[in-house]
Amino acid sequence: MRGCSAIKANGERCKGIAASGSDYCPAHDPARAEERSRAASKAARSRVQTTEITLIKSLLKDLYEAVLEGRVDRAAAAVANQIANTQLRAVEVERRAREQDDLEIRLDELEGLLEEAEERSTYGGR
Repeated sequence: MRGCSAIKANGERCKGIAASGSDYCPAHDPARAEERSRAASKAARSRVQTTEITLIKSLLKDLYEAVLEGRVDRAAAAVANQIANTQLRAVEVERRAREQDDLEIRLDELEGLLEEAEERSTYGGR
């Protein structure tokens, strides 16, 4: 098993194991740069969504406690709860739309690869 040939940002050599047929580990392989970029972008979007959900949950917890303690009118709390539910639904709709966009991009990429493969087999790899 060979070590990765990449030099990290801090100047140290990567301690990862090179993938077969490559001088780099999967984290540094230039051929996988676009895939890593997409994964990082998706992770960043997920964190934003998680933050929104965490905030809404915190507000609902505070509202719950305020109602039990009599600091907030029940009718006002019911309306606030409806708004929070609407916010949660909006977050879910956004997540589904992003997933669909991601799937459409991946499908387009796969169709392009399939067309290239068909062209190579039709023209004998020229």
